Amino acid sequence: MEDGERTMVDKDLVAKMDEQIQAIKKAALELKEISGGIEAVDRNADRILTSAKMLEINVSDALDIM
Repeated sequence: MEDGERTMVDKDLVAKMDEQIQAIKKAALELKEISGGIEAVDRNADRILTSAKMLEINVSDALDIM
């Protein structure tokens, strides 16, 4: 990409990505709820939630300003 060049992003595409991010977050939270306290599952679900948060910062928050 050249300096000053911007990529146009379709708002509908960003909204679809946001839906998927929220689904990932929901699934990880549900996994933690049913894990029965299995530490490995809880730790990995926490990692998924951390990654989902980064995606929210990158995608979901951008949707709010589009």
